[in-house]
Amino acid sequence: WMNNLFNRFKSGENQAWLISTRMAATGGYFASFIVFGLLTAALGPTLPGMAQNTHSQLAQISFIFTAQSLGYLVGSVFGGRLFDRFPGHPLLAGVLVGMAVMAFFIPITSALWLLIGIFFVLGGMQGALEVGNNTLLVWLHKDAVGPYMNALHFFFGLGAVLSPIIVVRSVAASGDFRWVYWGLALLALPISAWLGRLPSPRDAEHHETARTNQSKPALVVLVAILLFLYVGAEVSYGGWVYTYVINSFVEIAVAEAALLTSAFWGAFTVGRLLSIPLAVRVKSSVVLVVDLIGCLVSLGLIILFQGSLAALWMGTLGLGIFMAAFFPTTVTLAGQRMRITGRVSGWFFVGAGAGGMILPWVIGQLIDPVGPRVVMGLILVDLSLALFVLALFLSMASPARQSQSVEF
Repeated sequence: WMNNLFNRFKSGENQAWLISTRMAATGGYFASFIVFGLLTAALGPTLPGMAQNTHSQLAQISFIFTAQSLGYLVGSVFGGRLFDRFPGHPLLAGVLVGMAVMAFFIPITSALWLLIGIFFVLGGMQGALEVGNNTLLVWLHKDAVGPYMNALHFFFGLGAVLSPIIVVRSVAASGDFRWVYWGLALLALPISAWLGRLPSPRDAEHHETARTNQSKPALVVLVAILLFLYVGAEVSYGGWVYTYVINSFVEIAVAEAALLTSAFWGAFTVGRLLSIPLAVRVKSSVVLVVDLIGCLVSLGLIILFQGSLAALWMGTLGLGIFMAAFFPTTVTLAGQRMRITGRVSGWFFVGAGAGGMILPWVIGQLIDPVGPRVVMGLILVDLSLALFVLALFLSMASPARQSQSVEF
C-alpha cells in the first residue's frame, strides 16, 4: 500500500515537472522568435546607416539581402540535419549566441564585403533557428501543437512590428544605430542561457503511421512547394503593394500608399493572434482551405474593382487576415500527417526561403514592361496553384495518430 502511494506521488510529481519543463521550453522558443522578428525587421530602417558606414551606394548595400537569403537556405538545410543528430536546446543556445555575435559586429563593420559575409552567416543562423524552433515545438507538443505553432509565429510578427519603433527611438536617443544591434545582441544572451539549461525534446520515432508517411518523399516535396507558393505570395504582396498603388492610383498620396502597406502587416499580425484559439477548435486542413479561398476572394476584389480604393483596402485587410495563419498551420498539418524530423523541416524552410526570393524577383522583372497589374495577377495564379497543391497533399497523406507523451 505504501509503495503504491509513493508511486502515485512520484508519478504526479514527474507529471508536474514534465508540464513545467514543457512550458519553460515553449516560452524560450517564443522569446527567441521575438528576437528573430526584431532582428529581421531592423534591416530596412538601418540600411542607410550601414551604407554610410561602408561608404557604399544603396544599390551596392542591397546585396546583403541576397546574402542573408542564401545564408537562410544553407542554414535551413544543414541546421535541420544537426537537430536530428544532437540535442536541440544546446544547438538553439549556440545559434542565439552566434546571432548575438553577428549583431554586435554589424554596426561597426566598415568593409562592404565583410558586412555581406556577416549577413550571410546571420541568415544561416536565422534559418537554423527557425527550423529548430518549429521542429522542437512539434516534438514537444505533438498533436496539440496547433495553438503553440500559431503563437510562435505571432511572436515573430510582434517582434517585426516593434522593431521599426525601437530603431527610430534608439537612433533619436543615441544618434546612430549601433545600440539597435547591440541591444538585440544583449537580449539574445539570456534566452540562450535559459534554453541551454533545459532538457531537449526528442523525435518520437515509434509512431508507425507517421513513419510510414515519412517514407513518401512526395509528401515532403508537396509541403515544400506549398510553402514556396505561400511565402512567395506573402512577400510579394507586402513588398510590391506600395509600388502597385503608386502606379495604379494617380490621385493617391505617398503617405496613404505607405499606410496601406502598414495596414497589411497590421492585419497580418492581428490574424496571427486570432489564429491561436482558432487552432484549438478547427482542423488544420479546414483552416488552410478557408485561408486560401479567403485570399483568392480578397485578390478577386482588388482585380475586379481595379479602380476602387475601398476594394483595395478591403482586399488588403482580407489578405493580411487570411494569410496570417497559413504558414504555422501548414507546419502543424505536416506534423499531423507525417513524421517531422530536423531534415524534413529543413526542406520545408528551403521551399519557403526560395519562394520569398523568386516570386518577388519575377514581379520586379515584369512590372515595368507589363505594368502594375502583374503584381495581383501573378499572386492570384500563385495562390491558385497553392490550393491545388494543398488538395493533392490532403489526398495523399493520411492522418497520423501520435502519442501525447513527451520524450526528453
